[in-house]
This record gives sequence, C-alpha cells and structure tokens, in this order.
Amino acid sequence: MSHEPSHLLLPADSAWLALERPENPMTITVMLRVDGLTAPRFREFLKVYWLAWERFRFMPVQRSPGWWWQPDPVFDLKHHLDVVLDRFSPEDLQDWVSARLNQPLAHYRPRWKFWLAPNAEGGAALLLRMHHCYADGLSLLGIFDRLCPPSPQQHPAIYGAAEAPELSRWTNAAKAWLEQLMASDLQSAGTVAAAQSEAPETSGSQQAGRWLDRAAHKGLKLVHELSEFLIEPEDTPSDLKRPLLGRRQCRWSEPVALSRFRAVARATNVTINDVLLSCVAAAVRTRLGIEDEALADTVLHAAVPVDIRARLPEDLQPEPGALGNYFGTVFVPLPVDGESPLERLYRIKHETRRLKKSWQPGLAWGLAASASAIPEPWREPVADVFYRKASTVVSNVPGTPEARYLAGCRISEQMFWVPQAGDIGLGVSIVSYAGQVQFGVVADEAILLDPSGFLTDCLRELEQFPGGEVSPRPEQKSPA
Repeated sequence: MSHEPSHLLLPADSAWLALERPENPMTITVMLRVDGLTAPRFREFLKVYWLAWERFRFMPVQRSPGWWWQPDPVFDLKHHLDVVLDRFSPEDLQDWVSARLNQPLAHYRPRWKFWLAPNAEGGAALLLRMHHCYADGLSLLGIFDRLCPPSPQQHPAIYGAAEAPELSRWTNAAKAWLEQLMASDLQSAGTVAAAQSEAPETSGSQQAGRWLDRAAHKGLKLVHELSEFLIEPEDTPSDLKRPLLGRRQCRWSEPVALSRFRAVARATNVTINDVLLSCVAAAVRTRLGIEDEALADTVLHAAVPVDIRARLPEDLQPEPGALGNYFGTVFVPLPVDGESPLERLYRIKHETRRLKKSWQPGLAWGLAASASAIPEPWREPVADVFYRKASTVVSNVPGTPEARYLAGCRISEQMFWVPQAGDIGLGVSIVSYAGQVQFGVVADEAILLDPSGFLTDCLRELEQFPGGEVSPRPEQKSPA
C-alpha cells in the first residue's frame, strides 16, 4: 500500500475532534449479530476488505494549523480487534456492550476498534467503535452495504478507497460554487438588461420584476432560515438536562416487524418516520420530571441528523464509497404535552413537514464545520448553538430491506448508536433492517440509570395506534 503524506482533515471531519468533550466522546458504535462468525474468518475479512479503505490505517494528529491525517507507522491489526470467548446471555451482552462504550479509544493509533464475541447466545456479537471524524453513519452504512452482499456465495465486488488530500479540491469547489451563485445573479441581471434593449419595454420590465422577486425571495428565505435557527428557544430545564457523569449505559429492543409501523402510517396518513418519532416522544415525556399541568409550557427538541449529500453541488459531493461527514441537523420540537398518542403523532407530522424543505441541515453542517477554524476559547458559544437546542439525539438508520452476509455469515440484527455531543446525555437510535425495526438507547447515568424502560415505553406507544397492535397468533387446532 502506498502511504500518502500527511494532509489536513476536511472541516466537517475535524469538527468532531474540535468539539469533543472527555465526558461525551464523539464515537459511533455499531453492533451486528452474525450467525457463525469465527475469529479467523473475521481477521481475514478485515485484512482483505476492511483495510482496503486506506483511511483506516491513518490517525488524526493535532498540529498547527489544525488536525492532520497521518499514517500509523506501526499499524498492526491486532491492536484493532479483541476476541472475547465468554458465552454471553442476552442480559450479559447488553452490560458488556455498555462497558465497551465507556472504554476510550487510544489516541496514538487509528481511532477505531472491533470486538468479537463468537460464543454469545443467539449468534456471534460483533461490535465496532469508531471516532466520528472518520465517517458519519451513512458512510459506514455504505461500507457495510459494499462488504456484506445479499448472498453467502457472493463476494464483495467494489470496495475500498485510497486516502488522498482533499482539502484544496474541496475549498476550491466551495469557492467556485459561491462565485457561480454570485455570477448567476449578475448574469441574470445582464440577461434582463439585454432583453430590455431588444424586447418591448413591458416584456423587459416583467422579466426584471420576476428576477428581482426571485432574488429577494432567496435572500429573505436565507435570512429567515438563519434567524429561525439561531433564535430557536432553548429546551426547558428538565431531568434530561443535568451535568453528565461520563458513564453511559446502552440497551436495544427485540426486533419489531416493519409491517406494524407501515400499518399505522397507512391508517393515520402519516409517514413511518412520523410514527417512529412519536414513539420516542412518548418515552421522553415520562422522563422529564415535569408535572402534567406544566407540560403545556415545556419546550423540548430532538436533534435529528439529516443527509445533505444530494443538496451539495456536484463538485462537493463525495465519491461513492468515500468516507466523511456529510449531514446536517434539524431540531424537531417534540409535543410532550400532547394528551393522546394520535395528537402527538399529528403534531409531529406537522413539524416534520415544516422542516422538510428547510435549509436548517445545511446551515448546521456549515456552522459545525467552522468549529475547527475557531480559536478554542470561542468554540463554546458555537457549540451552544447546537447543544442547548436539544435534550436528545434521535438517529434513524435505514438498513437494507433484505438480509446481508458478512464473510459468508448471515447478519441477523444490526444496531447503531451515534454520539450525543456537548451536554446532551440521551441518544435514541432507530434501525430498520431486513423487514424489522429495533430501537436502541444510550444514556449517561446522570440522565437514565437503566435505559431499558425507555425502550418499553417506545413499544407501548406503538400499540396505542390503529394498526399497531400485536397480531394475535392463530389458534392451534387440536388434531381430530
């Protein structure tokens, strides 16, 4: 493998290093249940396929003027894989995964690591922890989609990516994009002037009026969106807004058929995502420590990551299979004062429709990317723009509709947890995969000592909706 010289991280990647806090590390956690996966088989998989992405041999190093990708001169795969032979029960496995979430990644090596428990009850458990500066959740999903085909006999066909300096290309593309936007306005003005000299006066005046109207509309929309983003009220003080202890617990639910959520969405004329978010809102409501009569004045937001790849100019969009961070954040108000499941559901539908065409994700992405360029004493106000506007992070991870195979072994479940950032101590993950949905939660012990009850409340809310009830099993007929 050819080692590229050290090079600067892109701003959207280094932001996760600049904004990191010791009590809330910026790491993504992935857990897969893989039937029959053994340590020798997985080591070979990592050597051939995983390390085809050269970035996984690099580590972020801080030196003037920022963070740099630097090859690990003594890279060894054994530093990035632990094999645990314990026969974990389902309860023991959840405690073991929680303990790994509290285990820091070494800063003197590439910041990712796998743990494999091949003897766990119900199938081998594979755990990955990776610092967010390497990739966002969708980038990781893209990697697993490429490396995990839908057939055990099929080998990955296209995979891997060279690690090369991208900052100059990225900044040049961003500069060209801004210049193009300005030039298009000037060109439009020139076109209007030419039309006025060649066409009848009324036609030119109408075209000029339309152009000015469009320009004013865009300018007003940008100002409005930015002001809305910055003046969004902070969340009401609650039991979810406490100083963090830096110790986290995670739990995940049993798989639930995706068809149940689809039936609710169809019966209530909403989207499946609306149903999922409403389930989270119901579980959050009971953990605020706020009396029912005071809920009417409660403000509470969920920070929801949104992919912005398709919204970027073509020159700024990442190559297929490339790693990196290309998502913004929307702050969705949660109707915790709603008196019934249907009221909460329809109010969430209203909020998600309102934010669907918002520029908020792009603005959030740009503000976050600026963090690494801001002097350290000034970063706190920028961080507060994000952290004080939400009490929980809710990530919706869309997996493949069919089961996938890793190293020829079937993946029966997959779960993702994303970091919460700043003073947010509660994260909820919703993962769809192979026709089933699972809820996962990770929480600082100051916020939730035992997160399993939160998952129970999410699923209980689902049962309150039309079509969300658990279908009764068909009665067994006794033999004649």
